[in-house]
Amino acid sequence: MIKRSRILSFFLIVILLGSLIGVTSKDILNNIKLGLDLQGGFEVLYEVKTEDGQKVTQDILNSTVQSLDRRINVLGVNEPSIQIEGDNRIRVQLAGVTDQNEAREILSTEAKLSFRDVNDELMMDGSDLVEGGAKQSFDENGQPNVSIELKDANKFKEVTEKIVAMAPNNQLVIWLDYEEGVHSFQEEVTKEDPAFLSAPNVSQVFNTNTVTIEGNFTLDEAQTLANLLSSGSLPVELNEVFSTSVGAQFGEQALQKTVVGGIVGIGAIFLFMIAFYRFPGIIASITLTIYLFITLLIFDWLNAVMTLPGIAALILGVGMAVDANIITYERIKEEIKVGRSIKSAFQVGGKNSLATIFDANLTTLLAAGVLFVYGQSSVKGFATTLIISILVSFITSVYGTRLLLGLWVNSNLFNKKPGWFGVKKSEIKDIAENYDTLDLPSKFDKFDFVKQRKKFYIFSALTVIAGIVVLSIFRLNLSIDFSNGTRIEQLSEQQITTSEFQEQLESFQINTDDIVISGEDNNIAVARTTDVLSQDEIAEVKAQFNEVYGAEPNISTVSPTVGKEIARNALIALGIASIGIILYVTIRFEIKMAIPAIIALLHDAFFIIVVFSLTRLEADLTFIAAVLTIIGYSINDTIVTFDRIRENMVKKRKIKEFAELKEIVNKSLRQTLGRSVNTILTVIFAVLGLLFFGSEAIRNFNIALLIGLIAGTYSSIFLAAQLWLDWKGKELKQKGVLITFKEKKKETDEPQV
Repeated sequence: MIKRSRILSFFLIVILLGSLIGVTSKDILNNIKLGLDLQGGFEVLYEVKTEDGQKVTQDILNSTVQSLDRRINVLGVNEPSIQIEGDNRIRVQLAGVTDQNEAREILSTEAKLSFRDVNDELMMDGSDLVEGGAKQSFDENGQPNVSIELKDANKFKEVTEKIVAMAPNNQLVIWLDYEEGVHSFQEEVTKEDPAFLSAPNVSQVFNTNTVTIEGNFTLDEAQTLANLLSSGSLPVELNEVFSTSVGAQFGEQALQKTVVGGIVGIGAIFLFMIAFYRFPGIIASITLTIYLFITLLIFDWLNAVMTLPGIAALILGVGMAVDANIITYERIKEEIKVGRSIKSAFQVGGKNSLATIFDANLTTLLAAGVLFVYGQSSVKGFATTLIISILVSFITSVYGTRLLLGLWVNSNLFNKKPGWFGVKKSEIKDIAENYDTLDLPSKFDKFDFVKQRKKFYIFSALTVIAGIVVLSIFRLNLSIDFSNGTRIEQLSEQQITTSEFQEQLESFQINTDDIVISGEDNNIAVARTTDVLSQDEIAEVKAQFNEVYGAEPNISTVSPTVGKEIARNALIALGIASIGIILYVTIRFEIKMAIPAIIALLHDAFFIIVVFSLTRLEADLTFIAAVLTIIGYSINDTIVTFDRIRENMVKKRKIKEFAELKEIVNKSLRQTLGRSVNTILTVIFAVLGLLFFGSEAIRNFNIALLIGLIAGTYSSIFLAAQLWLDWKGKELKQKGVLITFKEKKKETDEPQV
């Protein structure tokens, strides 16, 4: 009898969730903070130094952060990010700032105001000013000036008395960031553009707490000076060691393209799931939509910043989330094929798939966690999104799917209708025959994955040797992230030629032959140079290129010190992820499975590196994110295979011949090949959507993922299990018999006599 109440409950839940998503999605999307790579802005990493060379303390860093925060408030930037990193660094991210040059100047200028006589003797300094007491005003002729409020009128009276007494050299020289031994009034006064702000004659004593600074200021210059003085002077010196800026046009275009690429990729995943898994595929599409909504909702709640790689992680998360559905649905199909009822197959299949799903998600979560700890800037944003995606996808794809699909299964509507689950009646065995899912035939039974293993070893070894040769000749085309220098990326409405762009660079004495033209209409130019441009040089380049091309360029600079640190952190992250996976797989399975799994993963990572070396694709920060993502994700299929090997071994209980071991590996690979291919395909759909329709900014990231997915499929099928087989075979030869996992546990539990 069909239980219509279950079906009604399903539709009520879906309608309720659909209404909630429809009503709230717009507000959630509007509330999510976009990173500077999606709306323009800039990021800078400052190295903090004290004037007297003393050690930078936490109090000094906190004081500097407060000063920077006051200055950012002047700029009117919404929700800036200021973070202390390490012992002497501060990272500032300003997304959506309209005038990047002004922002850089206001942030880095020390703004130490001083009043001196003509002999450079200090009379007063910034400590004598009322905090926030500087204002931009005008004189009687309409000329912009700056009015400042002093704390003590009597002190100013004493200062003016001293200056008046120095006539005819009775000038009160007002300096901003005076440097002893570098600046001198006697030298500067002869210059057309002196370093001091103004040097008015003082012919009478003033008993007032208001002073006006006059000079040949433009309105913007006067306003900037007033803002600097109001925010207070910095207690330290700030040196830029890393910076990157993104033009608003770049950010807007990147966002639009990536969203389109994501929609295409996700749409392809939905169609594939429905076509291959029929009704459960529809349920998967619903739960994946819920996954997207919840992930974005959590981002809104956490007030987290969504970056371009973060959107890529969200879309990739759909491909990864569907893995849990595929593993569960394949298990259900197997249970249906051995003759179980739809209801029984649903219960047993869901139960048996949970451990495998948990293992697969945890390894990817481990790699994402390492990325979060050692990643910087947008890579940390990618890791944040990936971690949230993995956790949410586990809940929605496991428990959400069980709830929604369970309502239909328990309604009895699908009784004796295996076709709705993608199973033909001719494939179903008689339950009375006591068929085990491990004995089911597969469409891959004619393949012998073990027999040709030595050929695969030789092929992989030759590939590694060739790769080493390629790397020794070409090396990696490292971005400035891992070395040092400046990267300039220009977007234009019209075609850009190499010679024209080179001429523009040479006008700033930037000499480089490393220029790449890309884009659909050859309207994007990228140049790299080993020179690290200064703040003033960046401002000049931005102003001229904006005038010539109609858009501000993206400019990134990396100092040699930071480049080495990023490279070192990348290697540390790779090592920690590998060790973590070895430990986890050893605990869950055995060391003889963990080592082959890592060999396969390192093979995948190495293959990505070699292809990038050969094709001269640029390896940047997101390249490391791609490699670590593959390391975390590629092991999923290996774990699924090892899990099935363990099941087959438990069924066999004791193994005495190598031929038995070979058959277990072959059978396990045949039984899991279909789901391995399907899980990889769904992620590839997401990657291809981003690759062909997404932003150029993460093109290399997507290429690295695609290469890694292909290499990972190869290593999971042809390397990992075969390496385990040979290692386990040696153990069998030594012991004469292998006791399986379950038998070992039984022996351990028995009391000793």
